[in-house]
Amino acid sequence: MKGGIYSDERCLICEAKFNDIGNALSCSNHPKSRATRFVVRFGNVTKRFKSYDAAQRFLTGVRFKTDEATFDERDYRKDNPLSFSNLSEKWLKYKIDELRPRSYQAIKNHIRHAQGFFGNMNVKDIRYGHLEDFLKSIKGLSEKTKHNILSTVHSMYEWLKLREEIRDIPKFPTVSFELGYRRTVSKDQQLQILEEVKRICPNPKVYIGIKWLATYISIRPGELVKLKEGDIDLANRYLYFPHPKEKKYKSVPILQEDVQILRSFSQSVPGLPFFRHDISVSGATLNEHFGQRYLYKWWVQACKNLEIEGVYLYGGTRHSSARALRAYRTPEEIKRATMHTTNKAFERYFNIEADDLRNIYKDTAKVIRLDKIDNGLITKK
Repeated sequence: MKGGIYSDERCLICEAKFNDIGNALSCSNHPKSRATRFVVRFGNVTKRFKSYDAAQRFLTGVRFKTDEATFDERDYRKDNPLSFSNLSEKWLKYKIDELRPRSYQAIKNHIRHAQGFFGNMNVKDIRYGHLEDFLKSIKGLSEKTKHNILSTVHSMYEWLKLREEIRDIPKFPTVSFELGYRRTVSKDQQLQILEEVKRICPNPKVYIGIKWLATYISIRPGELVKLKEGDIDLANRYLYFPHPKEKKYKSVPILQEDVQILRSFSQSVPGLPFFRHDISVSGATLNEHFGQRYLYKWWVQACKNLEIEGVYLYGGTRHSSARALRAYRTPEEIKRATMHTTNKAFERYFNIEADDLRNIYKDTAKVIRLDKIDNGLITKK
């Protein structure tokens, strides 16, 4: 059988090595002379013990794991290569090249929460109960944030399985949460806001950007402001977004009227941002691209001028337009236009509102025809 129990001690009488007799390490010449320190050697694994019984239990355990093909010598190394902390740091090093800075910072924060709880615990030893205890230990965060943290840890485990660091992914708890709804505006109000932006902002590209967000509802504000001159294909009428949120190449067809608007601008070098400052403004220089909140700033100012409260850029463009389309297109068509990959996210746009329910109830009321009310009793016709 592979491996054995040894000692760095020798017989005090004859200095012979001790031999394993099944219940102790003793000298063959002097049976009463026995070892008091023990070490198990099993392949590249070396572990010390203070008693023979503890050493024997450990040796039996690793032999059993070898028989069932689950033995992994990394589980016993001093540098603990399979600890949650070590492997999560390794995973983050891979993700830093795959994700945008903001997305990377988000998963890094999630992992820091998990590292604080699991520490050097072996990733193969973490079970459902440990994950449930971890969730309970998180204080002061929303259920949505807890869900995101757990989702990040699950993604790390999927990576570990692909690399064959682990054999199985533990069952993960479910965190229930309800997504909030952004306030929206009617299409008429949206057009009023757009016209107000056009009136108050000296840079016409601010109006164009917000108009596009309301028209091409698959584009997000963060993607739009990063659009470069070279990403605009006027000949084929497309906008190209190489690095959208979904980490997939995205091409968005545009209308002829927007092609004509784009042709009114002089062409520039392909690498220059399309949405850029045409004059030096506070905090930005000439030809510098718009910041993440620059379109939002002008939207909010236009809403304030029109006394429209609580409707922000995302809700007032993408969400409002998607809802308005319900009168003309099917949910499947609208989902394709928004380029949503999950039903849960899309359903937030397609919430049935009170007016829709009232119309449905009008139809159901027609089933029961009421003629008159007599002494408090309803009499059917």
